[in-house]
Amino acid sequence: MSTPDQTPDEAMTSEEKRHDQLTAAPDATEADAAPRIEVSEHDGNTRIDIAPDAAVRPGPGPGVETEESTETAPQE
Repeated sequence: MSTPDQTPDEAMTSEEKRHDQLTAAPDATEADAAPRIEVSEHDGNTRIDIAPDAAVRPGPGPGVETEESTETAPQE
């Protein structure tokens, strides 16, 4: 019996592996694998930005009180 030179994981690109992992869950959709960041390079510096249409963003969601928001809220 011979073994292949590459396993299926080695034949996949990192983007294909990412997509495969993010859509493997039972209720996963294609939207789960959508890119959430944009990477660019300028003058040797790498910049990572959150994609403007990313469904999931870092930080607390809208309406979530944080320590910072309670400090600046007017006291009654």
